[in-house]
Amino acid sequence: MQSDDLESLVAAIGRRDREAFERFYREMEGPLFRFVRLKLNDPFRSADIVHEVFLEVWRGAGAFQKRSSVRTWVFAIAYRKVVDAFRQQGRLTFEEEVPEQIDSRPDAEACLLAAQQSQAIRLCLDTLKAEHRLAIELTFYEDMSYRDISSVTGVPEGTVKSRVFHAKQLLMRCLSARLKAEMR
Repeated sequence: MQSDDLESLVAAIGRRDREAFERFYREMEGPLFRFVRLKLNDPFRSADIVHEVFLEVWRGAGAFQKRSSVRTWVFAIAYRKVVDAFRQQGRLTFEEEVPEQIDSRPDAEACLLAAQQSQAIRLCLDTLKAEHRLAIELTFYEDMSYRDISSVTGVPEGTVKSRVFHAKQLLMRCLSARLKAEMR
């Protein structure tokens, strides 16, 4: 769904349009759940937080000022709720798990290769610092711009760019080392 469509839905939600809220929920629930689940690694708590995010959207849609995209606004709400959940649990580190992404083509060899690559990427992502993993996830898994990530995380855009750059370098080194080790 395009950004303008999401803005129209949020404006309608601000006028208490339940049908617009249902459409907005159907559009954003999947990406938000994946985002929160990657941080918490608890599907039940993740579902609770996603519902809290949508309650906040319902209550705050009328005050949405378009200083960022709707997607950025909603992900920022989710990010703050995840941080709050960590504070409540007394931990501020992110324990993340990247979902396995297996190629769904019927070719068994391609599926096996994709599973091995996914496992290698997951293992290499686990070696990154939390802020680097978050930057990579939002950039590549959620397809967010550096500006949007800056808004979500509350760090300068230049810092986001730097984190993505360094994270990609670290991932490449890790993946190269794994490939070399497998070839021996």
